[in-house]
Amino acid sequence: MAAPSASAPLLRSHPHHGSLFPSSPRHRPAAASLSGFPPLRPASARRLPYTAVRSSSTASPSAPVEDAPAAAAPTGDAEEERVVLPTNESSERLLRIRHTCAHVMAMAVQKLFPNSKVTIGPWIENGFYYDFDMEPLTDKDLKKIKKEMDRIIRQNLPLVREEVSREEAQKRIEALNEPYKLEILESIKEEPITIYHIGEEWWDLCAGPHVESTGKIDRKAVELESVAGAYWRGDEKNQMLQRIYGTAWENEDQLKAYIHFKEEAKRRDHRRLGQELDLFSIQDDAGGGLVFWHPKGAIIRHILEDSWKQIHLQHGYDLLYTPHVAKADLWKISGHIDFYKDNMYNQMDVEDEMYQLRPMNCPYHILVYKRKLHSYRDFPIRVAELGTVYRYELSGSLHGLFRVRGFTQDDAHIFCLEDQIKDEIRGVLDLTEQILGQFGFRYYEINLSTRPEKSVGTDDIWEKATIALKNALDDKGWEYKVDEGGGAFYGPKIDLKIEDALGRKWQCSTVQVDFNLPERFDITYVDSNSEKKRPIMIHRAILGSLERFFGVLIEHYAGDFPLWLAPTQTRILPVTDNELQYCNEVASELKSRGLRVEVCHGERLPKLIRNAETQKVPLMAVVGPKEVQARTLTIRSRHNGEIGTMPVDEFITRLQLAVANKSSL
Repeated sequence: MAAPSASAPLLRSHPHHGSLFPSSPRHRPAAASLSGFPPLRPASARRLPYTAVRSSSTASPSAPVEDAPAAAAPTGDAEEERVVLPTNESSERLLRIRHTCAHVMAMAVQKLFPNSKVTIGPWIENGFYYDFDMEPLTDKDLKKIKKEMDRIIRQNLPLVREEVSREEAQKRIEALNEPYKLEILESIKEEPITIYHIGEEWWDLCAGPHVESTGKIDRKAVELESVAGAYWRGDEKNQMLQRIYGTAWENEDQLKAYIHFKEEAKRRDHRRLGQELDLFSIQDDAGGGLVFWHPKGAIIRHILEDSWKQIHLQHGYDLLYTPHVAKADLWKISGHIDFYKDNMYNQMDVEDEMYQLRPMNCPYHILVYKRKLHSYRDFPIRVAELGTVYRYELSGSLHGLFRVRGFTQDDAHIFCLEDQIKDEIRGVLDLTEQILGQFGFRYYEINLSTRPEKSVGTDDIWEKATIALKNALDDKGWEYKVDEGGGAFYGPKIDLKIEDALGRKWQCSTVQVDFNLPERFDITYVDSNSEKKRPIMIHRAILGSLERFFGVLIEHYAGDFPLWLAPTQTRILPVTDNELQYCNEVASELKSRGLRVEVCHGERLPKLIRNAETQKVPLMAVVGPKEVQARTLTIRSRHNGEIGTMPVDEFITRLQLAVANKSSL
């Protein structure tokens, strides 16, 4: 199964510019939850993606940014002003502002750098960018460009739409010697060609929309953020361009709130926290995109895997382990070599036979299915695997844990009858809610993607499968957006995006019906009439991949993992080395009860406490002479301060209960 994109949100193309803009529908509350976990809730309950908080108090800078209505609300002795940030989808005006800012920036660049060539300039999730063919830019250049943009905005120049013939557009572009625009013009299929002018000084090929005049932009709500290299059309064989990123908002307050959000996102960056907390690394000596799980990160992975396996066994799945390589012929049968070759590594010759590192797990699970003859009475058959796959990614696209070259998918496949599709999909939705609910994910978006223009399978089976997916979602009580024609060529699918503590969306979970692979591999079963029939195959993943999901968790929690998931749950701190023997005895007892504990000593107690808090250890057990004599521990919570002194057995009981309930002490 193809792993869902790590990026949030997804992007669509926009005519003329080749612009990209995010698609993020929002929905209403979900039904009741499973297993005591709070239900997943649709993102519409939060109204907009995220709310930045500006506090007039000295509140802790590590407090997470939370979503809330746009209002100023006192909280204790702190008064926080909450600014709800709009999106391109929620505010037509904001979208127009951002699109116009891209044009204003391009105009400013060409005024300051007359030899620069323009390419594309779309609006994006939090602003805009424009690509230029020109000499590399510096931060000092950005300041000059912003100053020129401010001048253009103050002039309040009108934006005028003009329709011209293709021949006229080509003539004007050639007169300006803009080769990239000629290439863009060739890709435009619609007629007439539309042009937008800024006053009488500058124009661009564009389908719009824009604000009426540059004066409609609040120049104090616009900021140029960075410069990056970008290949023309995303092809490394093409010219390297200078991409200028900017952000734009409706007013200055929104810009300030967004800057606060960016700072919080930077604080949560999983690459930085992964290093500071010693969770994982990517070693240059081994190669890019290959993840090394350090002991603390590995124990979290172990907890994730163990929980995942237990829950799947409870839900009637059988666990599989399959090889990392296979004969190349297997990938020819599956179609991967024909359709997915660019994402696969080169084949290897093993005793005159060609082998291939696996990019997906699906063919392996099909081979397990084919090992014996199946009856209709055997269905549904559910198999699941934490299977490591390998996909070729350009070095420039690698990004921490979010885009890697080797990763482990929480992959599963269900083989079932046509009349079982709805119940099996509903079961997957229940399982998804249960698993994601453990980690505090409560808000989501759901898309149901239907039959594309090019597809395999009969009209009848497509209709049955699509209705089954709709009915499963309706039965679950979840609202969703229908993406007409957005399904895979082999079947309809459901995609679920989770929302993290900052309101960012991550597509992790997917459920896909497949009519293609059962045909390619000729898998069958014997029906009640003793005739061979083809089963339905359902692909599904809930976490997506362990690597990417771990990165999402790090940023969601800001590295401050809950007690049940923390790599070290308790750090025992002796006041002096005289208490060290007792501390080691207590640590051994806790470890024997399945608790994660370590003893730290050799520093003054205040520094030991600070170190534990810096490493985000949830609990500290302080031990002095009195604790040794009474066989007790004085417990301190990182978040709640002093809890009190208690016997060791009582602490163990309370800690075990908190871990079992996934709660704090």
